[in-house]
Amino acid sequence: MAESRSFAELVAEGAAVPTEGWDFSWFEGRATEARPSWRYARSAGRRLARARAALDVQTGGGEVLDFALGCAEPERPLSVAATEGWAPNVAKAAALLRARGVVVVAAPDDAPLPFADGAFDLVLSRHPVAPHWAEIARVLRPGGTYFAQHVGPASVFELVEWFLGAQPEAVRRARDPERERAGAEAAGLEVVELRSERLRMEFHDIGAVVHFLRKVIWMVPGFSVEAYESRLRALHERIVDEGSFVAHSTRHLFDARRRTDA
Repeated sequence: MAESRSFAELVAEGAAVPTEGWDFSWFEGRATEARPSWRYARSAGRRLARARAALDVQTGGGEVLDFALGCAEPERPLSVAATEGWAPNVAKAAALLRARGVVVVAAPDDAPLPFADGAFDLVLSRHPVAPHWAEIARVLRPGGTYFAQHVGPASVFELVEWFLGAQPEAVRRARDPERERAGAEAAGLEVVELRSERLRMEFHDIGAVVHFLRKVIWMVPGFSVEAYESRLRALHERIVDEGSFVAHSTRHLFDARRRTDA
């Protein structure tokens, strides 16, 4: 069991696991996170089954799109593309999605989307760094849909503040869904549905914490075992004493449509 192993062993293991892609299967038995009730990947699959041309923005390693396309078969769009900004993930996504005929394009997260106006009737995204509303609206056909799951405000901040201390209110309110709604509407999108949920997470050993912070790099920018060893040791002792460290993620679901008059 992980709790019987030493701090050094657990940290070394968490520091050695590859971080490419969005496959979280390594965490099985070591960390848990409740899933939103709307089951994003399956819901995206149903949208894909009705689409003609679809784009997945910031696809990561392609795992979520691959699963959604599997849910959509045998009906699926005639054309599917994906973008990704991190080179290791571009290679991983291209290899995974090649068999499904998906074109994976390397594109920085903050750059304009490399597609023509009105090229897609469906744009998907799971956990974009930041939604580029004007670009999303531009590549959607009039009446086309943006269907996405976003990270919400103060997500996993129990863990963030363990390492960084109390965060300013402006930081805690970043990714506010109502602010994102306003951005979407300003770009010419009509928000059909916007749902939010707060979900329980548990970390059962310090190796899982190390791997999580290496993988989700924006949580504690510049994280390294060396820089945060004292806080890691203290957290390890807490987990051993209490059995787990509890945090909460926040998620919101966007279902938006490009206005026909935009």
